[in-house]
Amino acid sequence: MRLRTSHIIGLFALLSMSTTLAQKVSYEEYDLDNGLHVILHQDNNAPVVTTSVMYHVGAKDENPEKTGFAHFFEHLLFEGTENIARGEWRKIVSSRGGQMNANTTQDRTYYYVSFPSNNLELGLWLESERLMHPVINKIGVETQSEVVQEERRMRYDNSPYGRWREQMYINLFKKHPYRWQTIGSLEHLANASLEDFKEFNKKYYVPNNAVLVVAGDIEIDKTKNKIQEYFGAIPKGKEIQRNTFTEDPIVSTIKAKYHDPNIQIPAIFLGYRTPAQTDREAYVLDMISTYLSDGKSSKLYKKLVDEKKKALQVFAFNGSQEDYGAYVVGALPVGETTLEDLKMEIDEEISKLQSELITEKDHQKLLNKFENNFVNSNSSISGIANSLARYHMLYNDTSLINNEIEIYQSITREEISAVANKYLKPSQRVELEYLPQEATVN
Repeated sequence: MRLRTSHIIGLFALLSMSTTLAQKVSYEEYDLDNGLHVILHQDNNAPVVTTSVMYHVGAKDENPEKTGFAHFFEHLLFEGTENIARGEWRKIVSSRGGQMNANTTQDRTYYYVSFPSNNLELGLWLESERLMHPVINKIGVETQSEVVQEERRMRYDNSPYGRWREQMYINLFKKHPYRWQTIGSLEHLANASLEDFKEFNKKYYVPNNAVLVVAGDIEIDKTKNKIQEYFGAIPKGKEIQRNTFTEDPIVSTIKAKYHDPNIQIPAIFLGYRTPAQTDREAYVLDMISTYLSDGKSSKLYKKLVDEKKKALQVFAFNGSQEDYGAYVVGALPVGETTLEDLKMEIDEEISKLQSELITEKDHQKLLNKFENNFVNSNSSISGIANSLARYHMLYNDTSLINNEIEIYQSITREEISAVANKYLKPSQRVELEYLPQEATVN
């Protein structure tokens, strides 16, 4: 869900950015009696406050026969509550100069609202209403079903290369729910009963499955009192029993093809299953993906796009998640270049990474990039709120907001080579040929 950003909030964000750069983020955290974890960050440099709630529910928590629920609730819980009429949520926020948004991953769902700080109490009330008094009825479900269908068409079905991630993950994961995407199945949503939606809400949208973050221009004691007032009486939910899934190792290359009617230029995607985001090796893979294809000075871009002119585009990224990750590298060919040619060129560069240490200059360049990214991630109040929630919920270590950069700084050139050798083997990957739709013969 996306709403137009208020000019007032944007101005405040710019004002606060200069004062938060490179500063250590102070915070206080505690639990309410109902299990709601609360994190407070006080920054009085600009009159803006973000109230956010992260729920520990994503696509991986869904029933395989009822997928798409977590993402559907991202939309559904803006429909209204017992005290907020249907369609009024957006009006309330915009009339007070605020902005709001929400997003879903395979691991969590996140809602936030940012206001001028004299609306702190309103932000708390809105999020407590979502948690305590949601209205889940037929008209809301039908309305949001249309919204999700349109999103599916725009982002997946009718978008060039829109299905590559879906196709990669169903091959990388055979047991784990990561094998389906957050958009889920429209058929599953269409066949779900109203009771199915109510049960999903009752199970996962409970205080003991959530983190509340209030960040910005606040007074700690006053904010604590207001949080207790709005959230303290919400009943604790039942303890959630989560399933665990262990994938069998990939021991031989998995070859896959997909024909996309929305493209004219094919692509090659090479995907490797990688460790959970809390694993040190996941951080190393972040550095490897940056080294290979982040920007025009990266190894693959310079080689395939600039020098040999074999590719229109190259890319590599490490998609780390709570249970597993997926490292994907790929390219789009130019002219007569084949996908096999691109694959060989990519493998040659990975092989160099495995057999030789990167230069000290390249290593320092990587460290500089990650330090800059780290500082930028904490340069706004809303960014800090998101980081605090994420580090607590998905890493079980809120202090990473200040010291995660130390992990990157400690990664050596030898580690980069060792991790590339461990995970980036052709026998341990999916090779996805992403092709234009074949012409039909009448």
